[in-house]
Amino acid sequence: MTRGTFVVLGGGLAGATAVATLRNEGFDGRLVLIGAEHLPPYERPPLSKGYLRGEQAAERIAVRPEKWFGDQEIETRFGETASALDLGAGSVALSDADPIRFDALLLATGSRARRPAIPGADLSGVFDLRTLPDADEIRAAARQGARAALVGMGFIGAELAASLRSLGVEVTTIEHGKVPLRRAVGPEVGRVIEGLHRDHGVTMHLGRSVEGFDGAGRLEAVLLDENERVEADFAVVGIGAVPNAEIGADLGLGVDRGILVDAQLRTIDPRIYVAGDIASHDHPVFGRIRVEHFDNALRSAEAAARNMLGAGEPYSDPHWFWSDQYDMNLQLAGITTGYDDFVVRGSLEERSFAGFYLRDGVLIAAVSVNRAHDVRRSMRPIGRRVRPERSQLEDPEFDLRTLVPKRADRG
Repeated sequence: MTRGTFVVLGGGLAGATAVATLRNEGFDGRLVLIGAEHLPPYERPPLSKGYLRGEQAAERIAVRPEKWFGDQEIETRFGETASALDLGAGSVALSDADPIRFDALLLATGSRARRPAIPGADLSGVFDLRTLPDADEIRAAARQGARAALVGMGFIGAELAASLRSLGVEVTTIEHGKVPLRRAVGPEVGRVIEGLHRDHGVTMHLGRSVEGFDGAGRLEAVLLDENERVEADFAVVGIGAVPNAEIGADLGLGVDRGILVDAQLRTIDPRIYVAGDIASHDHPVFGRIRVEHFDNALRSAEAAARNMLGAGEPYSDPHWFWSDQYDMNLQLAGITTGYDDFVVRGSLEERSFAGFYLRDGVLIAAVSVNRAHDVRRSMRPIGRRVRPERSQLEDPEFDLRTLVPKRADRG
């Protein structure tokens, strides 16, 4: 289909990438992009890094210049949300406009920050980090010598800790797990991350829980279990995200931690596709998964857009992710869930290594610290479900690309 009306609901990276892909692939019909934020789509990873530190201006993190959308004859409705979706009529209603009839619809509504249901969470000075205005508020509070308490030590918390330390902020982190990033990278790499942050002066409370936030109108302290009190000028809560998947339930599309889609990112309604954080997709290698990373938003939007045009391609991306903290670059490919063996090449102590996650002998994921090429070379073997020898993984001279013969890759 190259004509008709396509509507993309969601004004983030996935939505912007989808409309760009549709135009690049030859769709010349009516194309409407609807986003809840008043700003044009922008990249979120810099919010905890370069943008927060004042190294990147807002214009530099835009997915596309605002003028580009007009040049491509894409109708943009920023600062709006769908007030109603009528599948029978095939239309999207906005609050102040006539319903938009569609031939195909892409849902890419992203996710929102998870907030703890504890006393004081609504105090002034308790922030999330999800949007550009959130980053502006944190940057304004991050004066040199200020005391920050970070609740959660996942990727957002870890990157934020590194950025705040570079700005001269005193940082204390509170993490429920025994090591940072345990769910994402496991305890072996988590301990490396812990040591890195401690070396940079971060005070860490691991295996602890937050009972509340205290202050007379504005945050003064974070209250931990065991009656401990952490004095702070501001706090940032980074305990995960909640997919904005309620629209899927309202439409009867099927929701299980995300909107259920098949391998082509298509819902049970063949006109409706899903991309980005809210897609619970049937991955050809990993099974049903939901992924929140930047690269997934980009790749899944490209795949969904092509399939809206009839490509019929399974979305089989091996899922790649990166994180910059201080002078450390961490990269991760694949899905680590359920691994039962972890093999290292290089040195954990020297923070220069690659790690390989295996389940029943099958390579399911790879991680690296300051050795990015090993992760890149692992991506095709992960997608091919290879069973490498431990000696191959441990040997820094062994080229991981040879785990998939070229003739098999062509097949």
